[in-house]
Amino acid sequence: MKRFFITLCALFVTIYATAQQADYRKMSPLVRQLAIGQQAARRAPAAKPDGRELCAFVKIDASEADEVLRKYGCRTLASFGDIRIATIPIRNLPSLSLQPAVHRIEARQGNQIHMDTTTVLLGAARAHRGDALPHAFTGKGVVVGVEDIGFDFTHPNFYSADLSDYRIRRVWDFLSLDTVGSQLYVGAEYTTRQAIIDHGCSRDGLIQTHGTHTLGSAAGSGFNSPYKGMAPGSDICIVANAVGEDAALIDSADVYKFTYATDALGFKYIFDYADAIGKPCVVSFSEGSAMDFRGDDMLYYAIIDSLTGPGHIMVASAGNAGMQISHIVKPKDMEQTSVTLLSGGAAAYFSAKGSTDNYMLRLTMQGPDGQKAERMLTVDAIYACPDSLLTDTLDVGGKPYYITVNCYPSCFDEQQNVMEVVLMTDQRLGLDYYTGIDIVGEGCEVELFRGAGYIVPAVAELGDNAYSIHSPGSAPSVICVGATGYRTGVTNYLGQYQLYDKGSTGERSDYSSVGPTYDLRVKPDVMAPGTNVISSYSSYYLEANPEAGDILSDVEHFEWNGRTYAWNANSGTSMSTPIVAGTIALWLEAKPDLTPDDIIGVIAATARRHDPALTYPNNLYGYGEIDAYAGLLHILGISGIEGLSHHQPSDVRMGWGSDATLSLDFGTEVDVPVTIRVYSTAGTLVKTASAVPTAGKMTCQLAPLPSGVYAIQVCGPSPATTGSFLVRTE
Repeated sequence: MKRFFITLCALFVTIYATAQQADYRKMSPLVRQLAIGQQAARRAPAAKPDGRELCAFVKIDASEADEVLRKYGCRTLASFGDIRIATIPIRNLPSLSLQPAVHRIEARQGNQIHMDTTTVLLGAARAHRGDALPHAFTGKGVVVGVEDIGFDFTHPNFYSADLSDYRIRRVWDFLSLDTVGSQLYVGAEYTTRQAIIDHGCSRDGLIQTHGTHTLGSAAGSGFNSPYKGMAPGSDICIVANAVGEDAALIDSADVYKFTYATDALGFKYIFDYADAIGKPCVVSFSEGSAMDFRGDDMLYYAIIDSLTGPGHIMVASAGNAGMQISHIVKPKDMEQTSVTLLSGGAAAYFSAKGSTDNYMLRLTMQGPDGQKAERMLTVDAIYACPDSLLTDTLDVGGKPYYITVNCYPSCFDEQQNVMEVVLMTDQRLGLDYYTGIDIVGEGCEVELFRGAGYIVPAVAELGDNAYSIHSPGSAPSVICVGATGYRTGVTNYLGQYQLYDKGSTGERSDYSSVGPTYDLRVKPDVMAPGTNVISSYSSYYLEANPEAGDILSDVEHFEWNGRTYAWNANSGTSMSTPIVAGTIALWLEAKPDLTPDDIIGVIAATARRHDPALTYPNNLYGYGEIDAYAGLLHILGISGIEGLSHHQPSDVRMGWGSDATLSLDFGTEVDVPVTIRVYSTAGTLVKTASAVPTAGKMTCQLAPLPSGVYAIQVCGPSPATTGSFLVRTE
């Protein structure tokens, strides 16, 4: 991650005024940094041609796209109207940007990776439990796609529960070295059971295991454990992508092949596979990075919008920045306020935003011996610099601080000027040397937004954790997921209790990022359990890292097929996201043409609301916590049936036989009649039965009802024995 972070920060450093050799206004920061590097290289004596290429989004006039891109050595990887995902020779970036048909070139790096009780809490356990039939909905006939890092393809969690069906159908490993004959842009794909199992793990599987966990939560069968995922009957399609944590595995010549444009190719790969086999699809993406005011995600969002629609749903994590101060406001009636900037590393950046009234930032660096250096930054002065960008170096006790400041109108409101500041040094910013920011501007409200590092306001009330939602969860067509907490700790496989208390009654876990988005939309959309979630962990990671700290959160190790596998407790919005994706797979099984707007509608109508005093949706909980069962009732059109409960009876165990016999076990003596009513999805009452259970048990024969899904209302002697189930008859 550090290497990618330095690359990310370096994109702001040292822009020289040149003749019109490139149009930097069309470029996102990473693209601009690479183009400037080309300009500098051309001025160097005996410069060698740069053979690297960049994967980027290009907005270009569709009628001229093929000709222009071909002229500059670009290759189109995917087309979405007037937007292309293309490979661009880095040496040709400056000249390509000057073409009138080219309107925008964007690329970015720096993504971060953000269940036993889960299925019970969300109402899914009884929806897919049974003998001959796994009850009503398991995600059968739906593709669950997970794009992530660190997969163990051999984990038994990815077979069916009886091990008869290996459910991973396709894998694209971005970092695979099996590229001979591959038609994919990077890496290779594996399309047969044997090829996938022989591959064993994604190339980063020895150092990462995140994807093994998230996939298990979304679609794991549970394999002889309570840790079943939400859609255990679904087909699985995997894209093992590359993020900052994978930097050591990427050749320096290939580093710019892995951007968020490449990630978008991964989303397309999953949806294309689902379309090829005629099944609906939900994609889970537990990664992201901070939003910006430049609009560098606009093409990204447009492509995601093109990919999603009926039967194409994308789910992404909100981020784990909820415990940090991410936003500070200097009110109009305050002349100035101060902020301390901290960073455990040598680089940090932040953005300030204010109205067209001029405002100022005063940077102060002070050394341990009292040496001090200051730099006053004003909106007018930065705009007056070439490309509206200032570079400077301050010396503090013999240590250089490199300052880069860019000014531009906010892409969301042109009346707001954004000042983007990057600081780099060889010290730990704010720790070795004090680093302070004074926000100055009487009569002008100024907001400060954290990019990297930590911002600490002198007046605590002026700071909050708002605007911390990550992209692409912030995209309008993406279902954005925050995290709740129920389990406060786990006992690991060594018998040691591991405490991690982030909530016990379904409240928002404090690390979960909160909205609004930078353009003031409410996010997240929905919540799900994300703290101490137990799911599968990689045998390859366990073998290669037997002393790793996260192994202490393994709750069980077990042997299978000659390898040692694990169940692990992990926390984050990375964990809550696949739970929502798996739930949506159940809903797509019920109605395959659901759209993102439909999903939001179902969530809005059925989500659980932890704090009834709040107005929903809100920027803490969205519409509330997802409820798989209530959502199914709503989608099937039977939530409005009079007399049908919208919850399952918690104290009743249900069995479902191949002869359409329903069995109920109340777990204790019941000495009053229990009534059972059976409804069709059209709301018609098709059967009624009433009896006093014998030894707490009773049965009801549903045959010869036509095949289909039915809602069964059980009216027992208490609220815990009253509720509804869904069953399917064949």
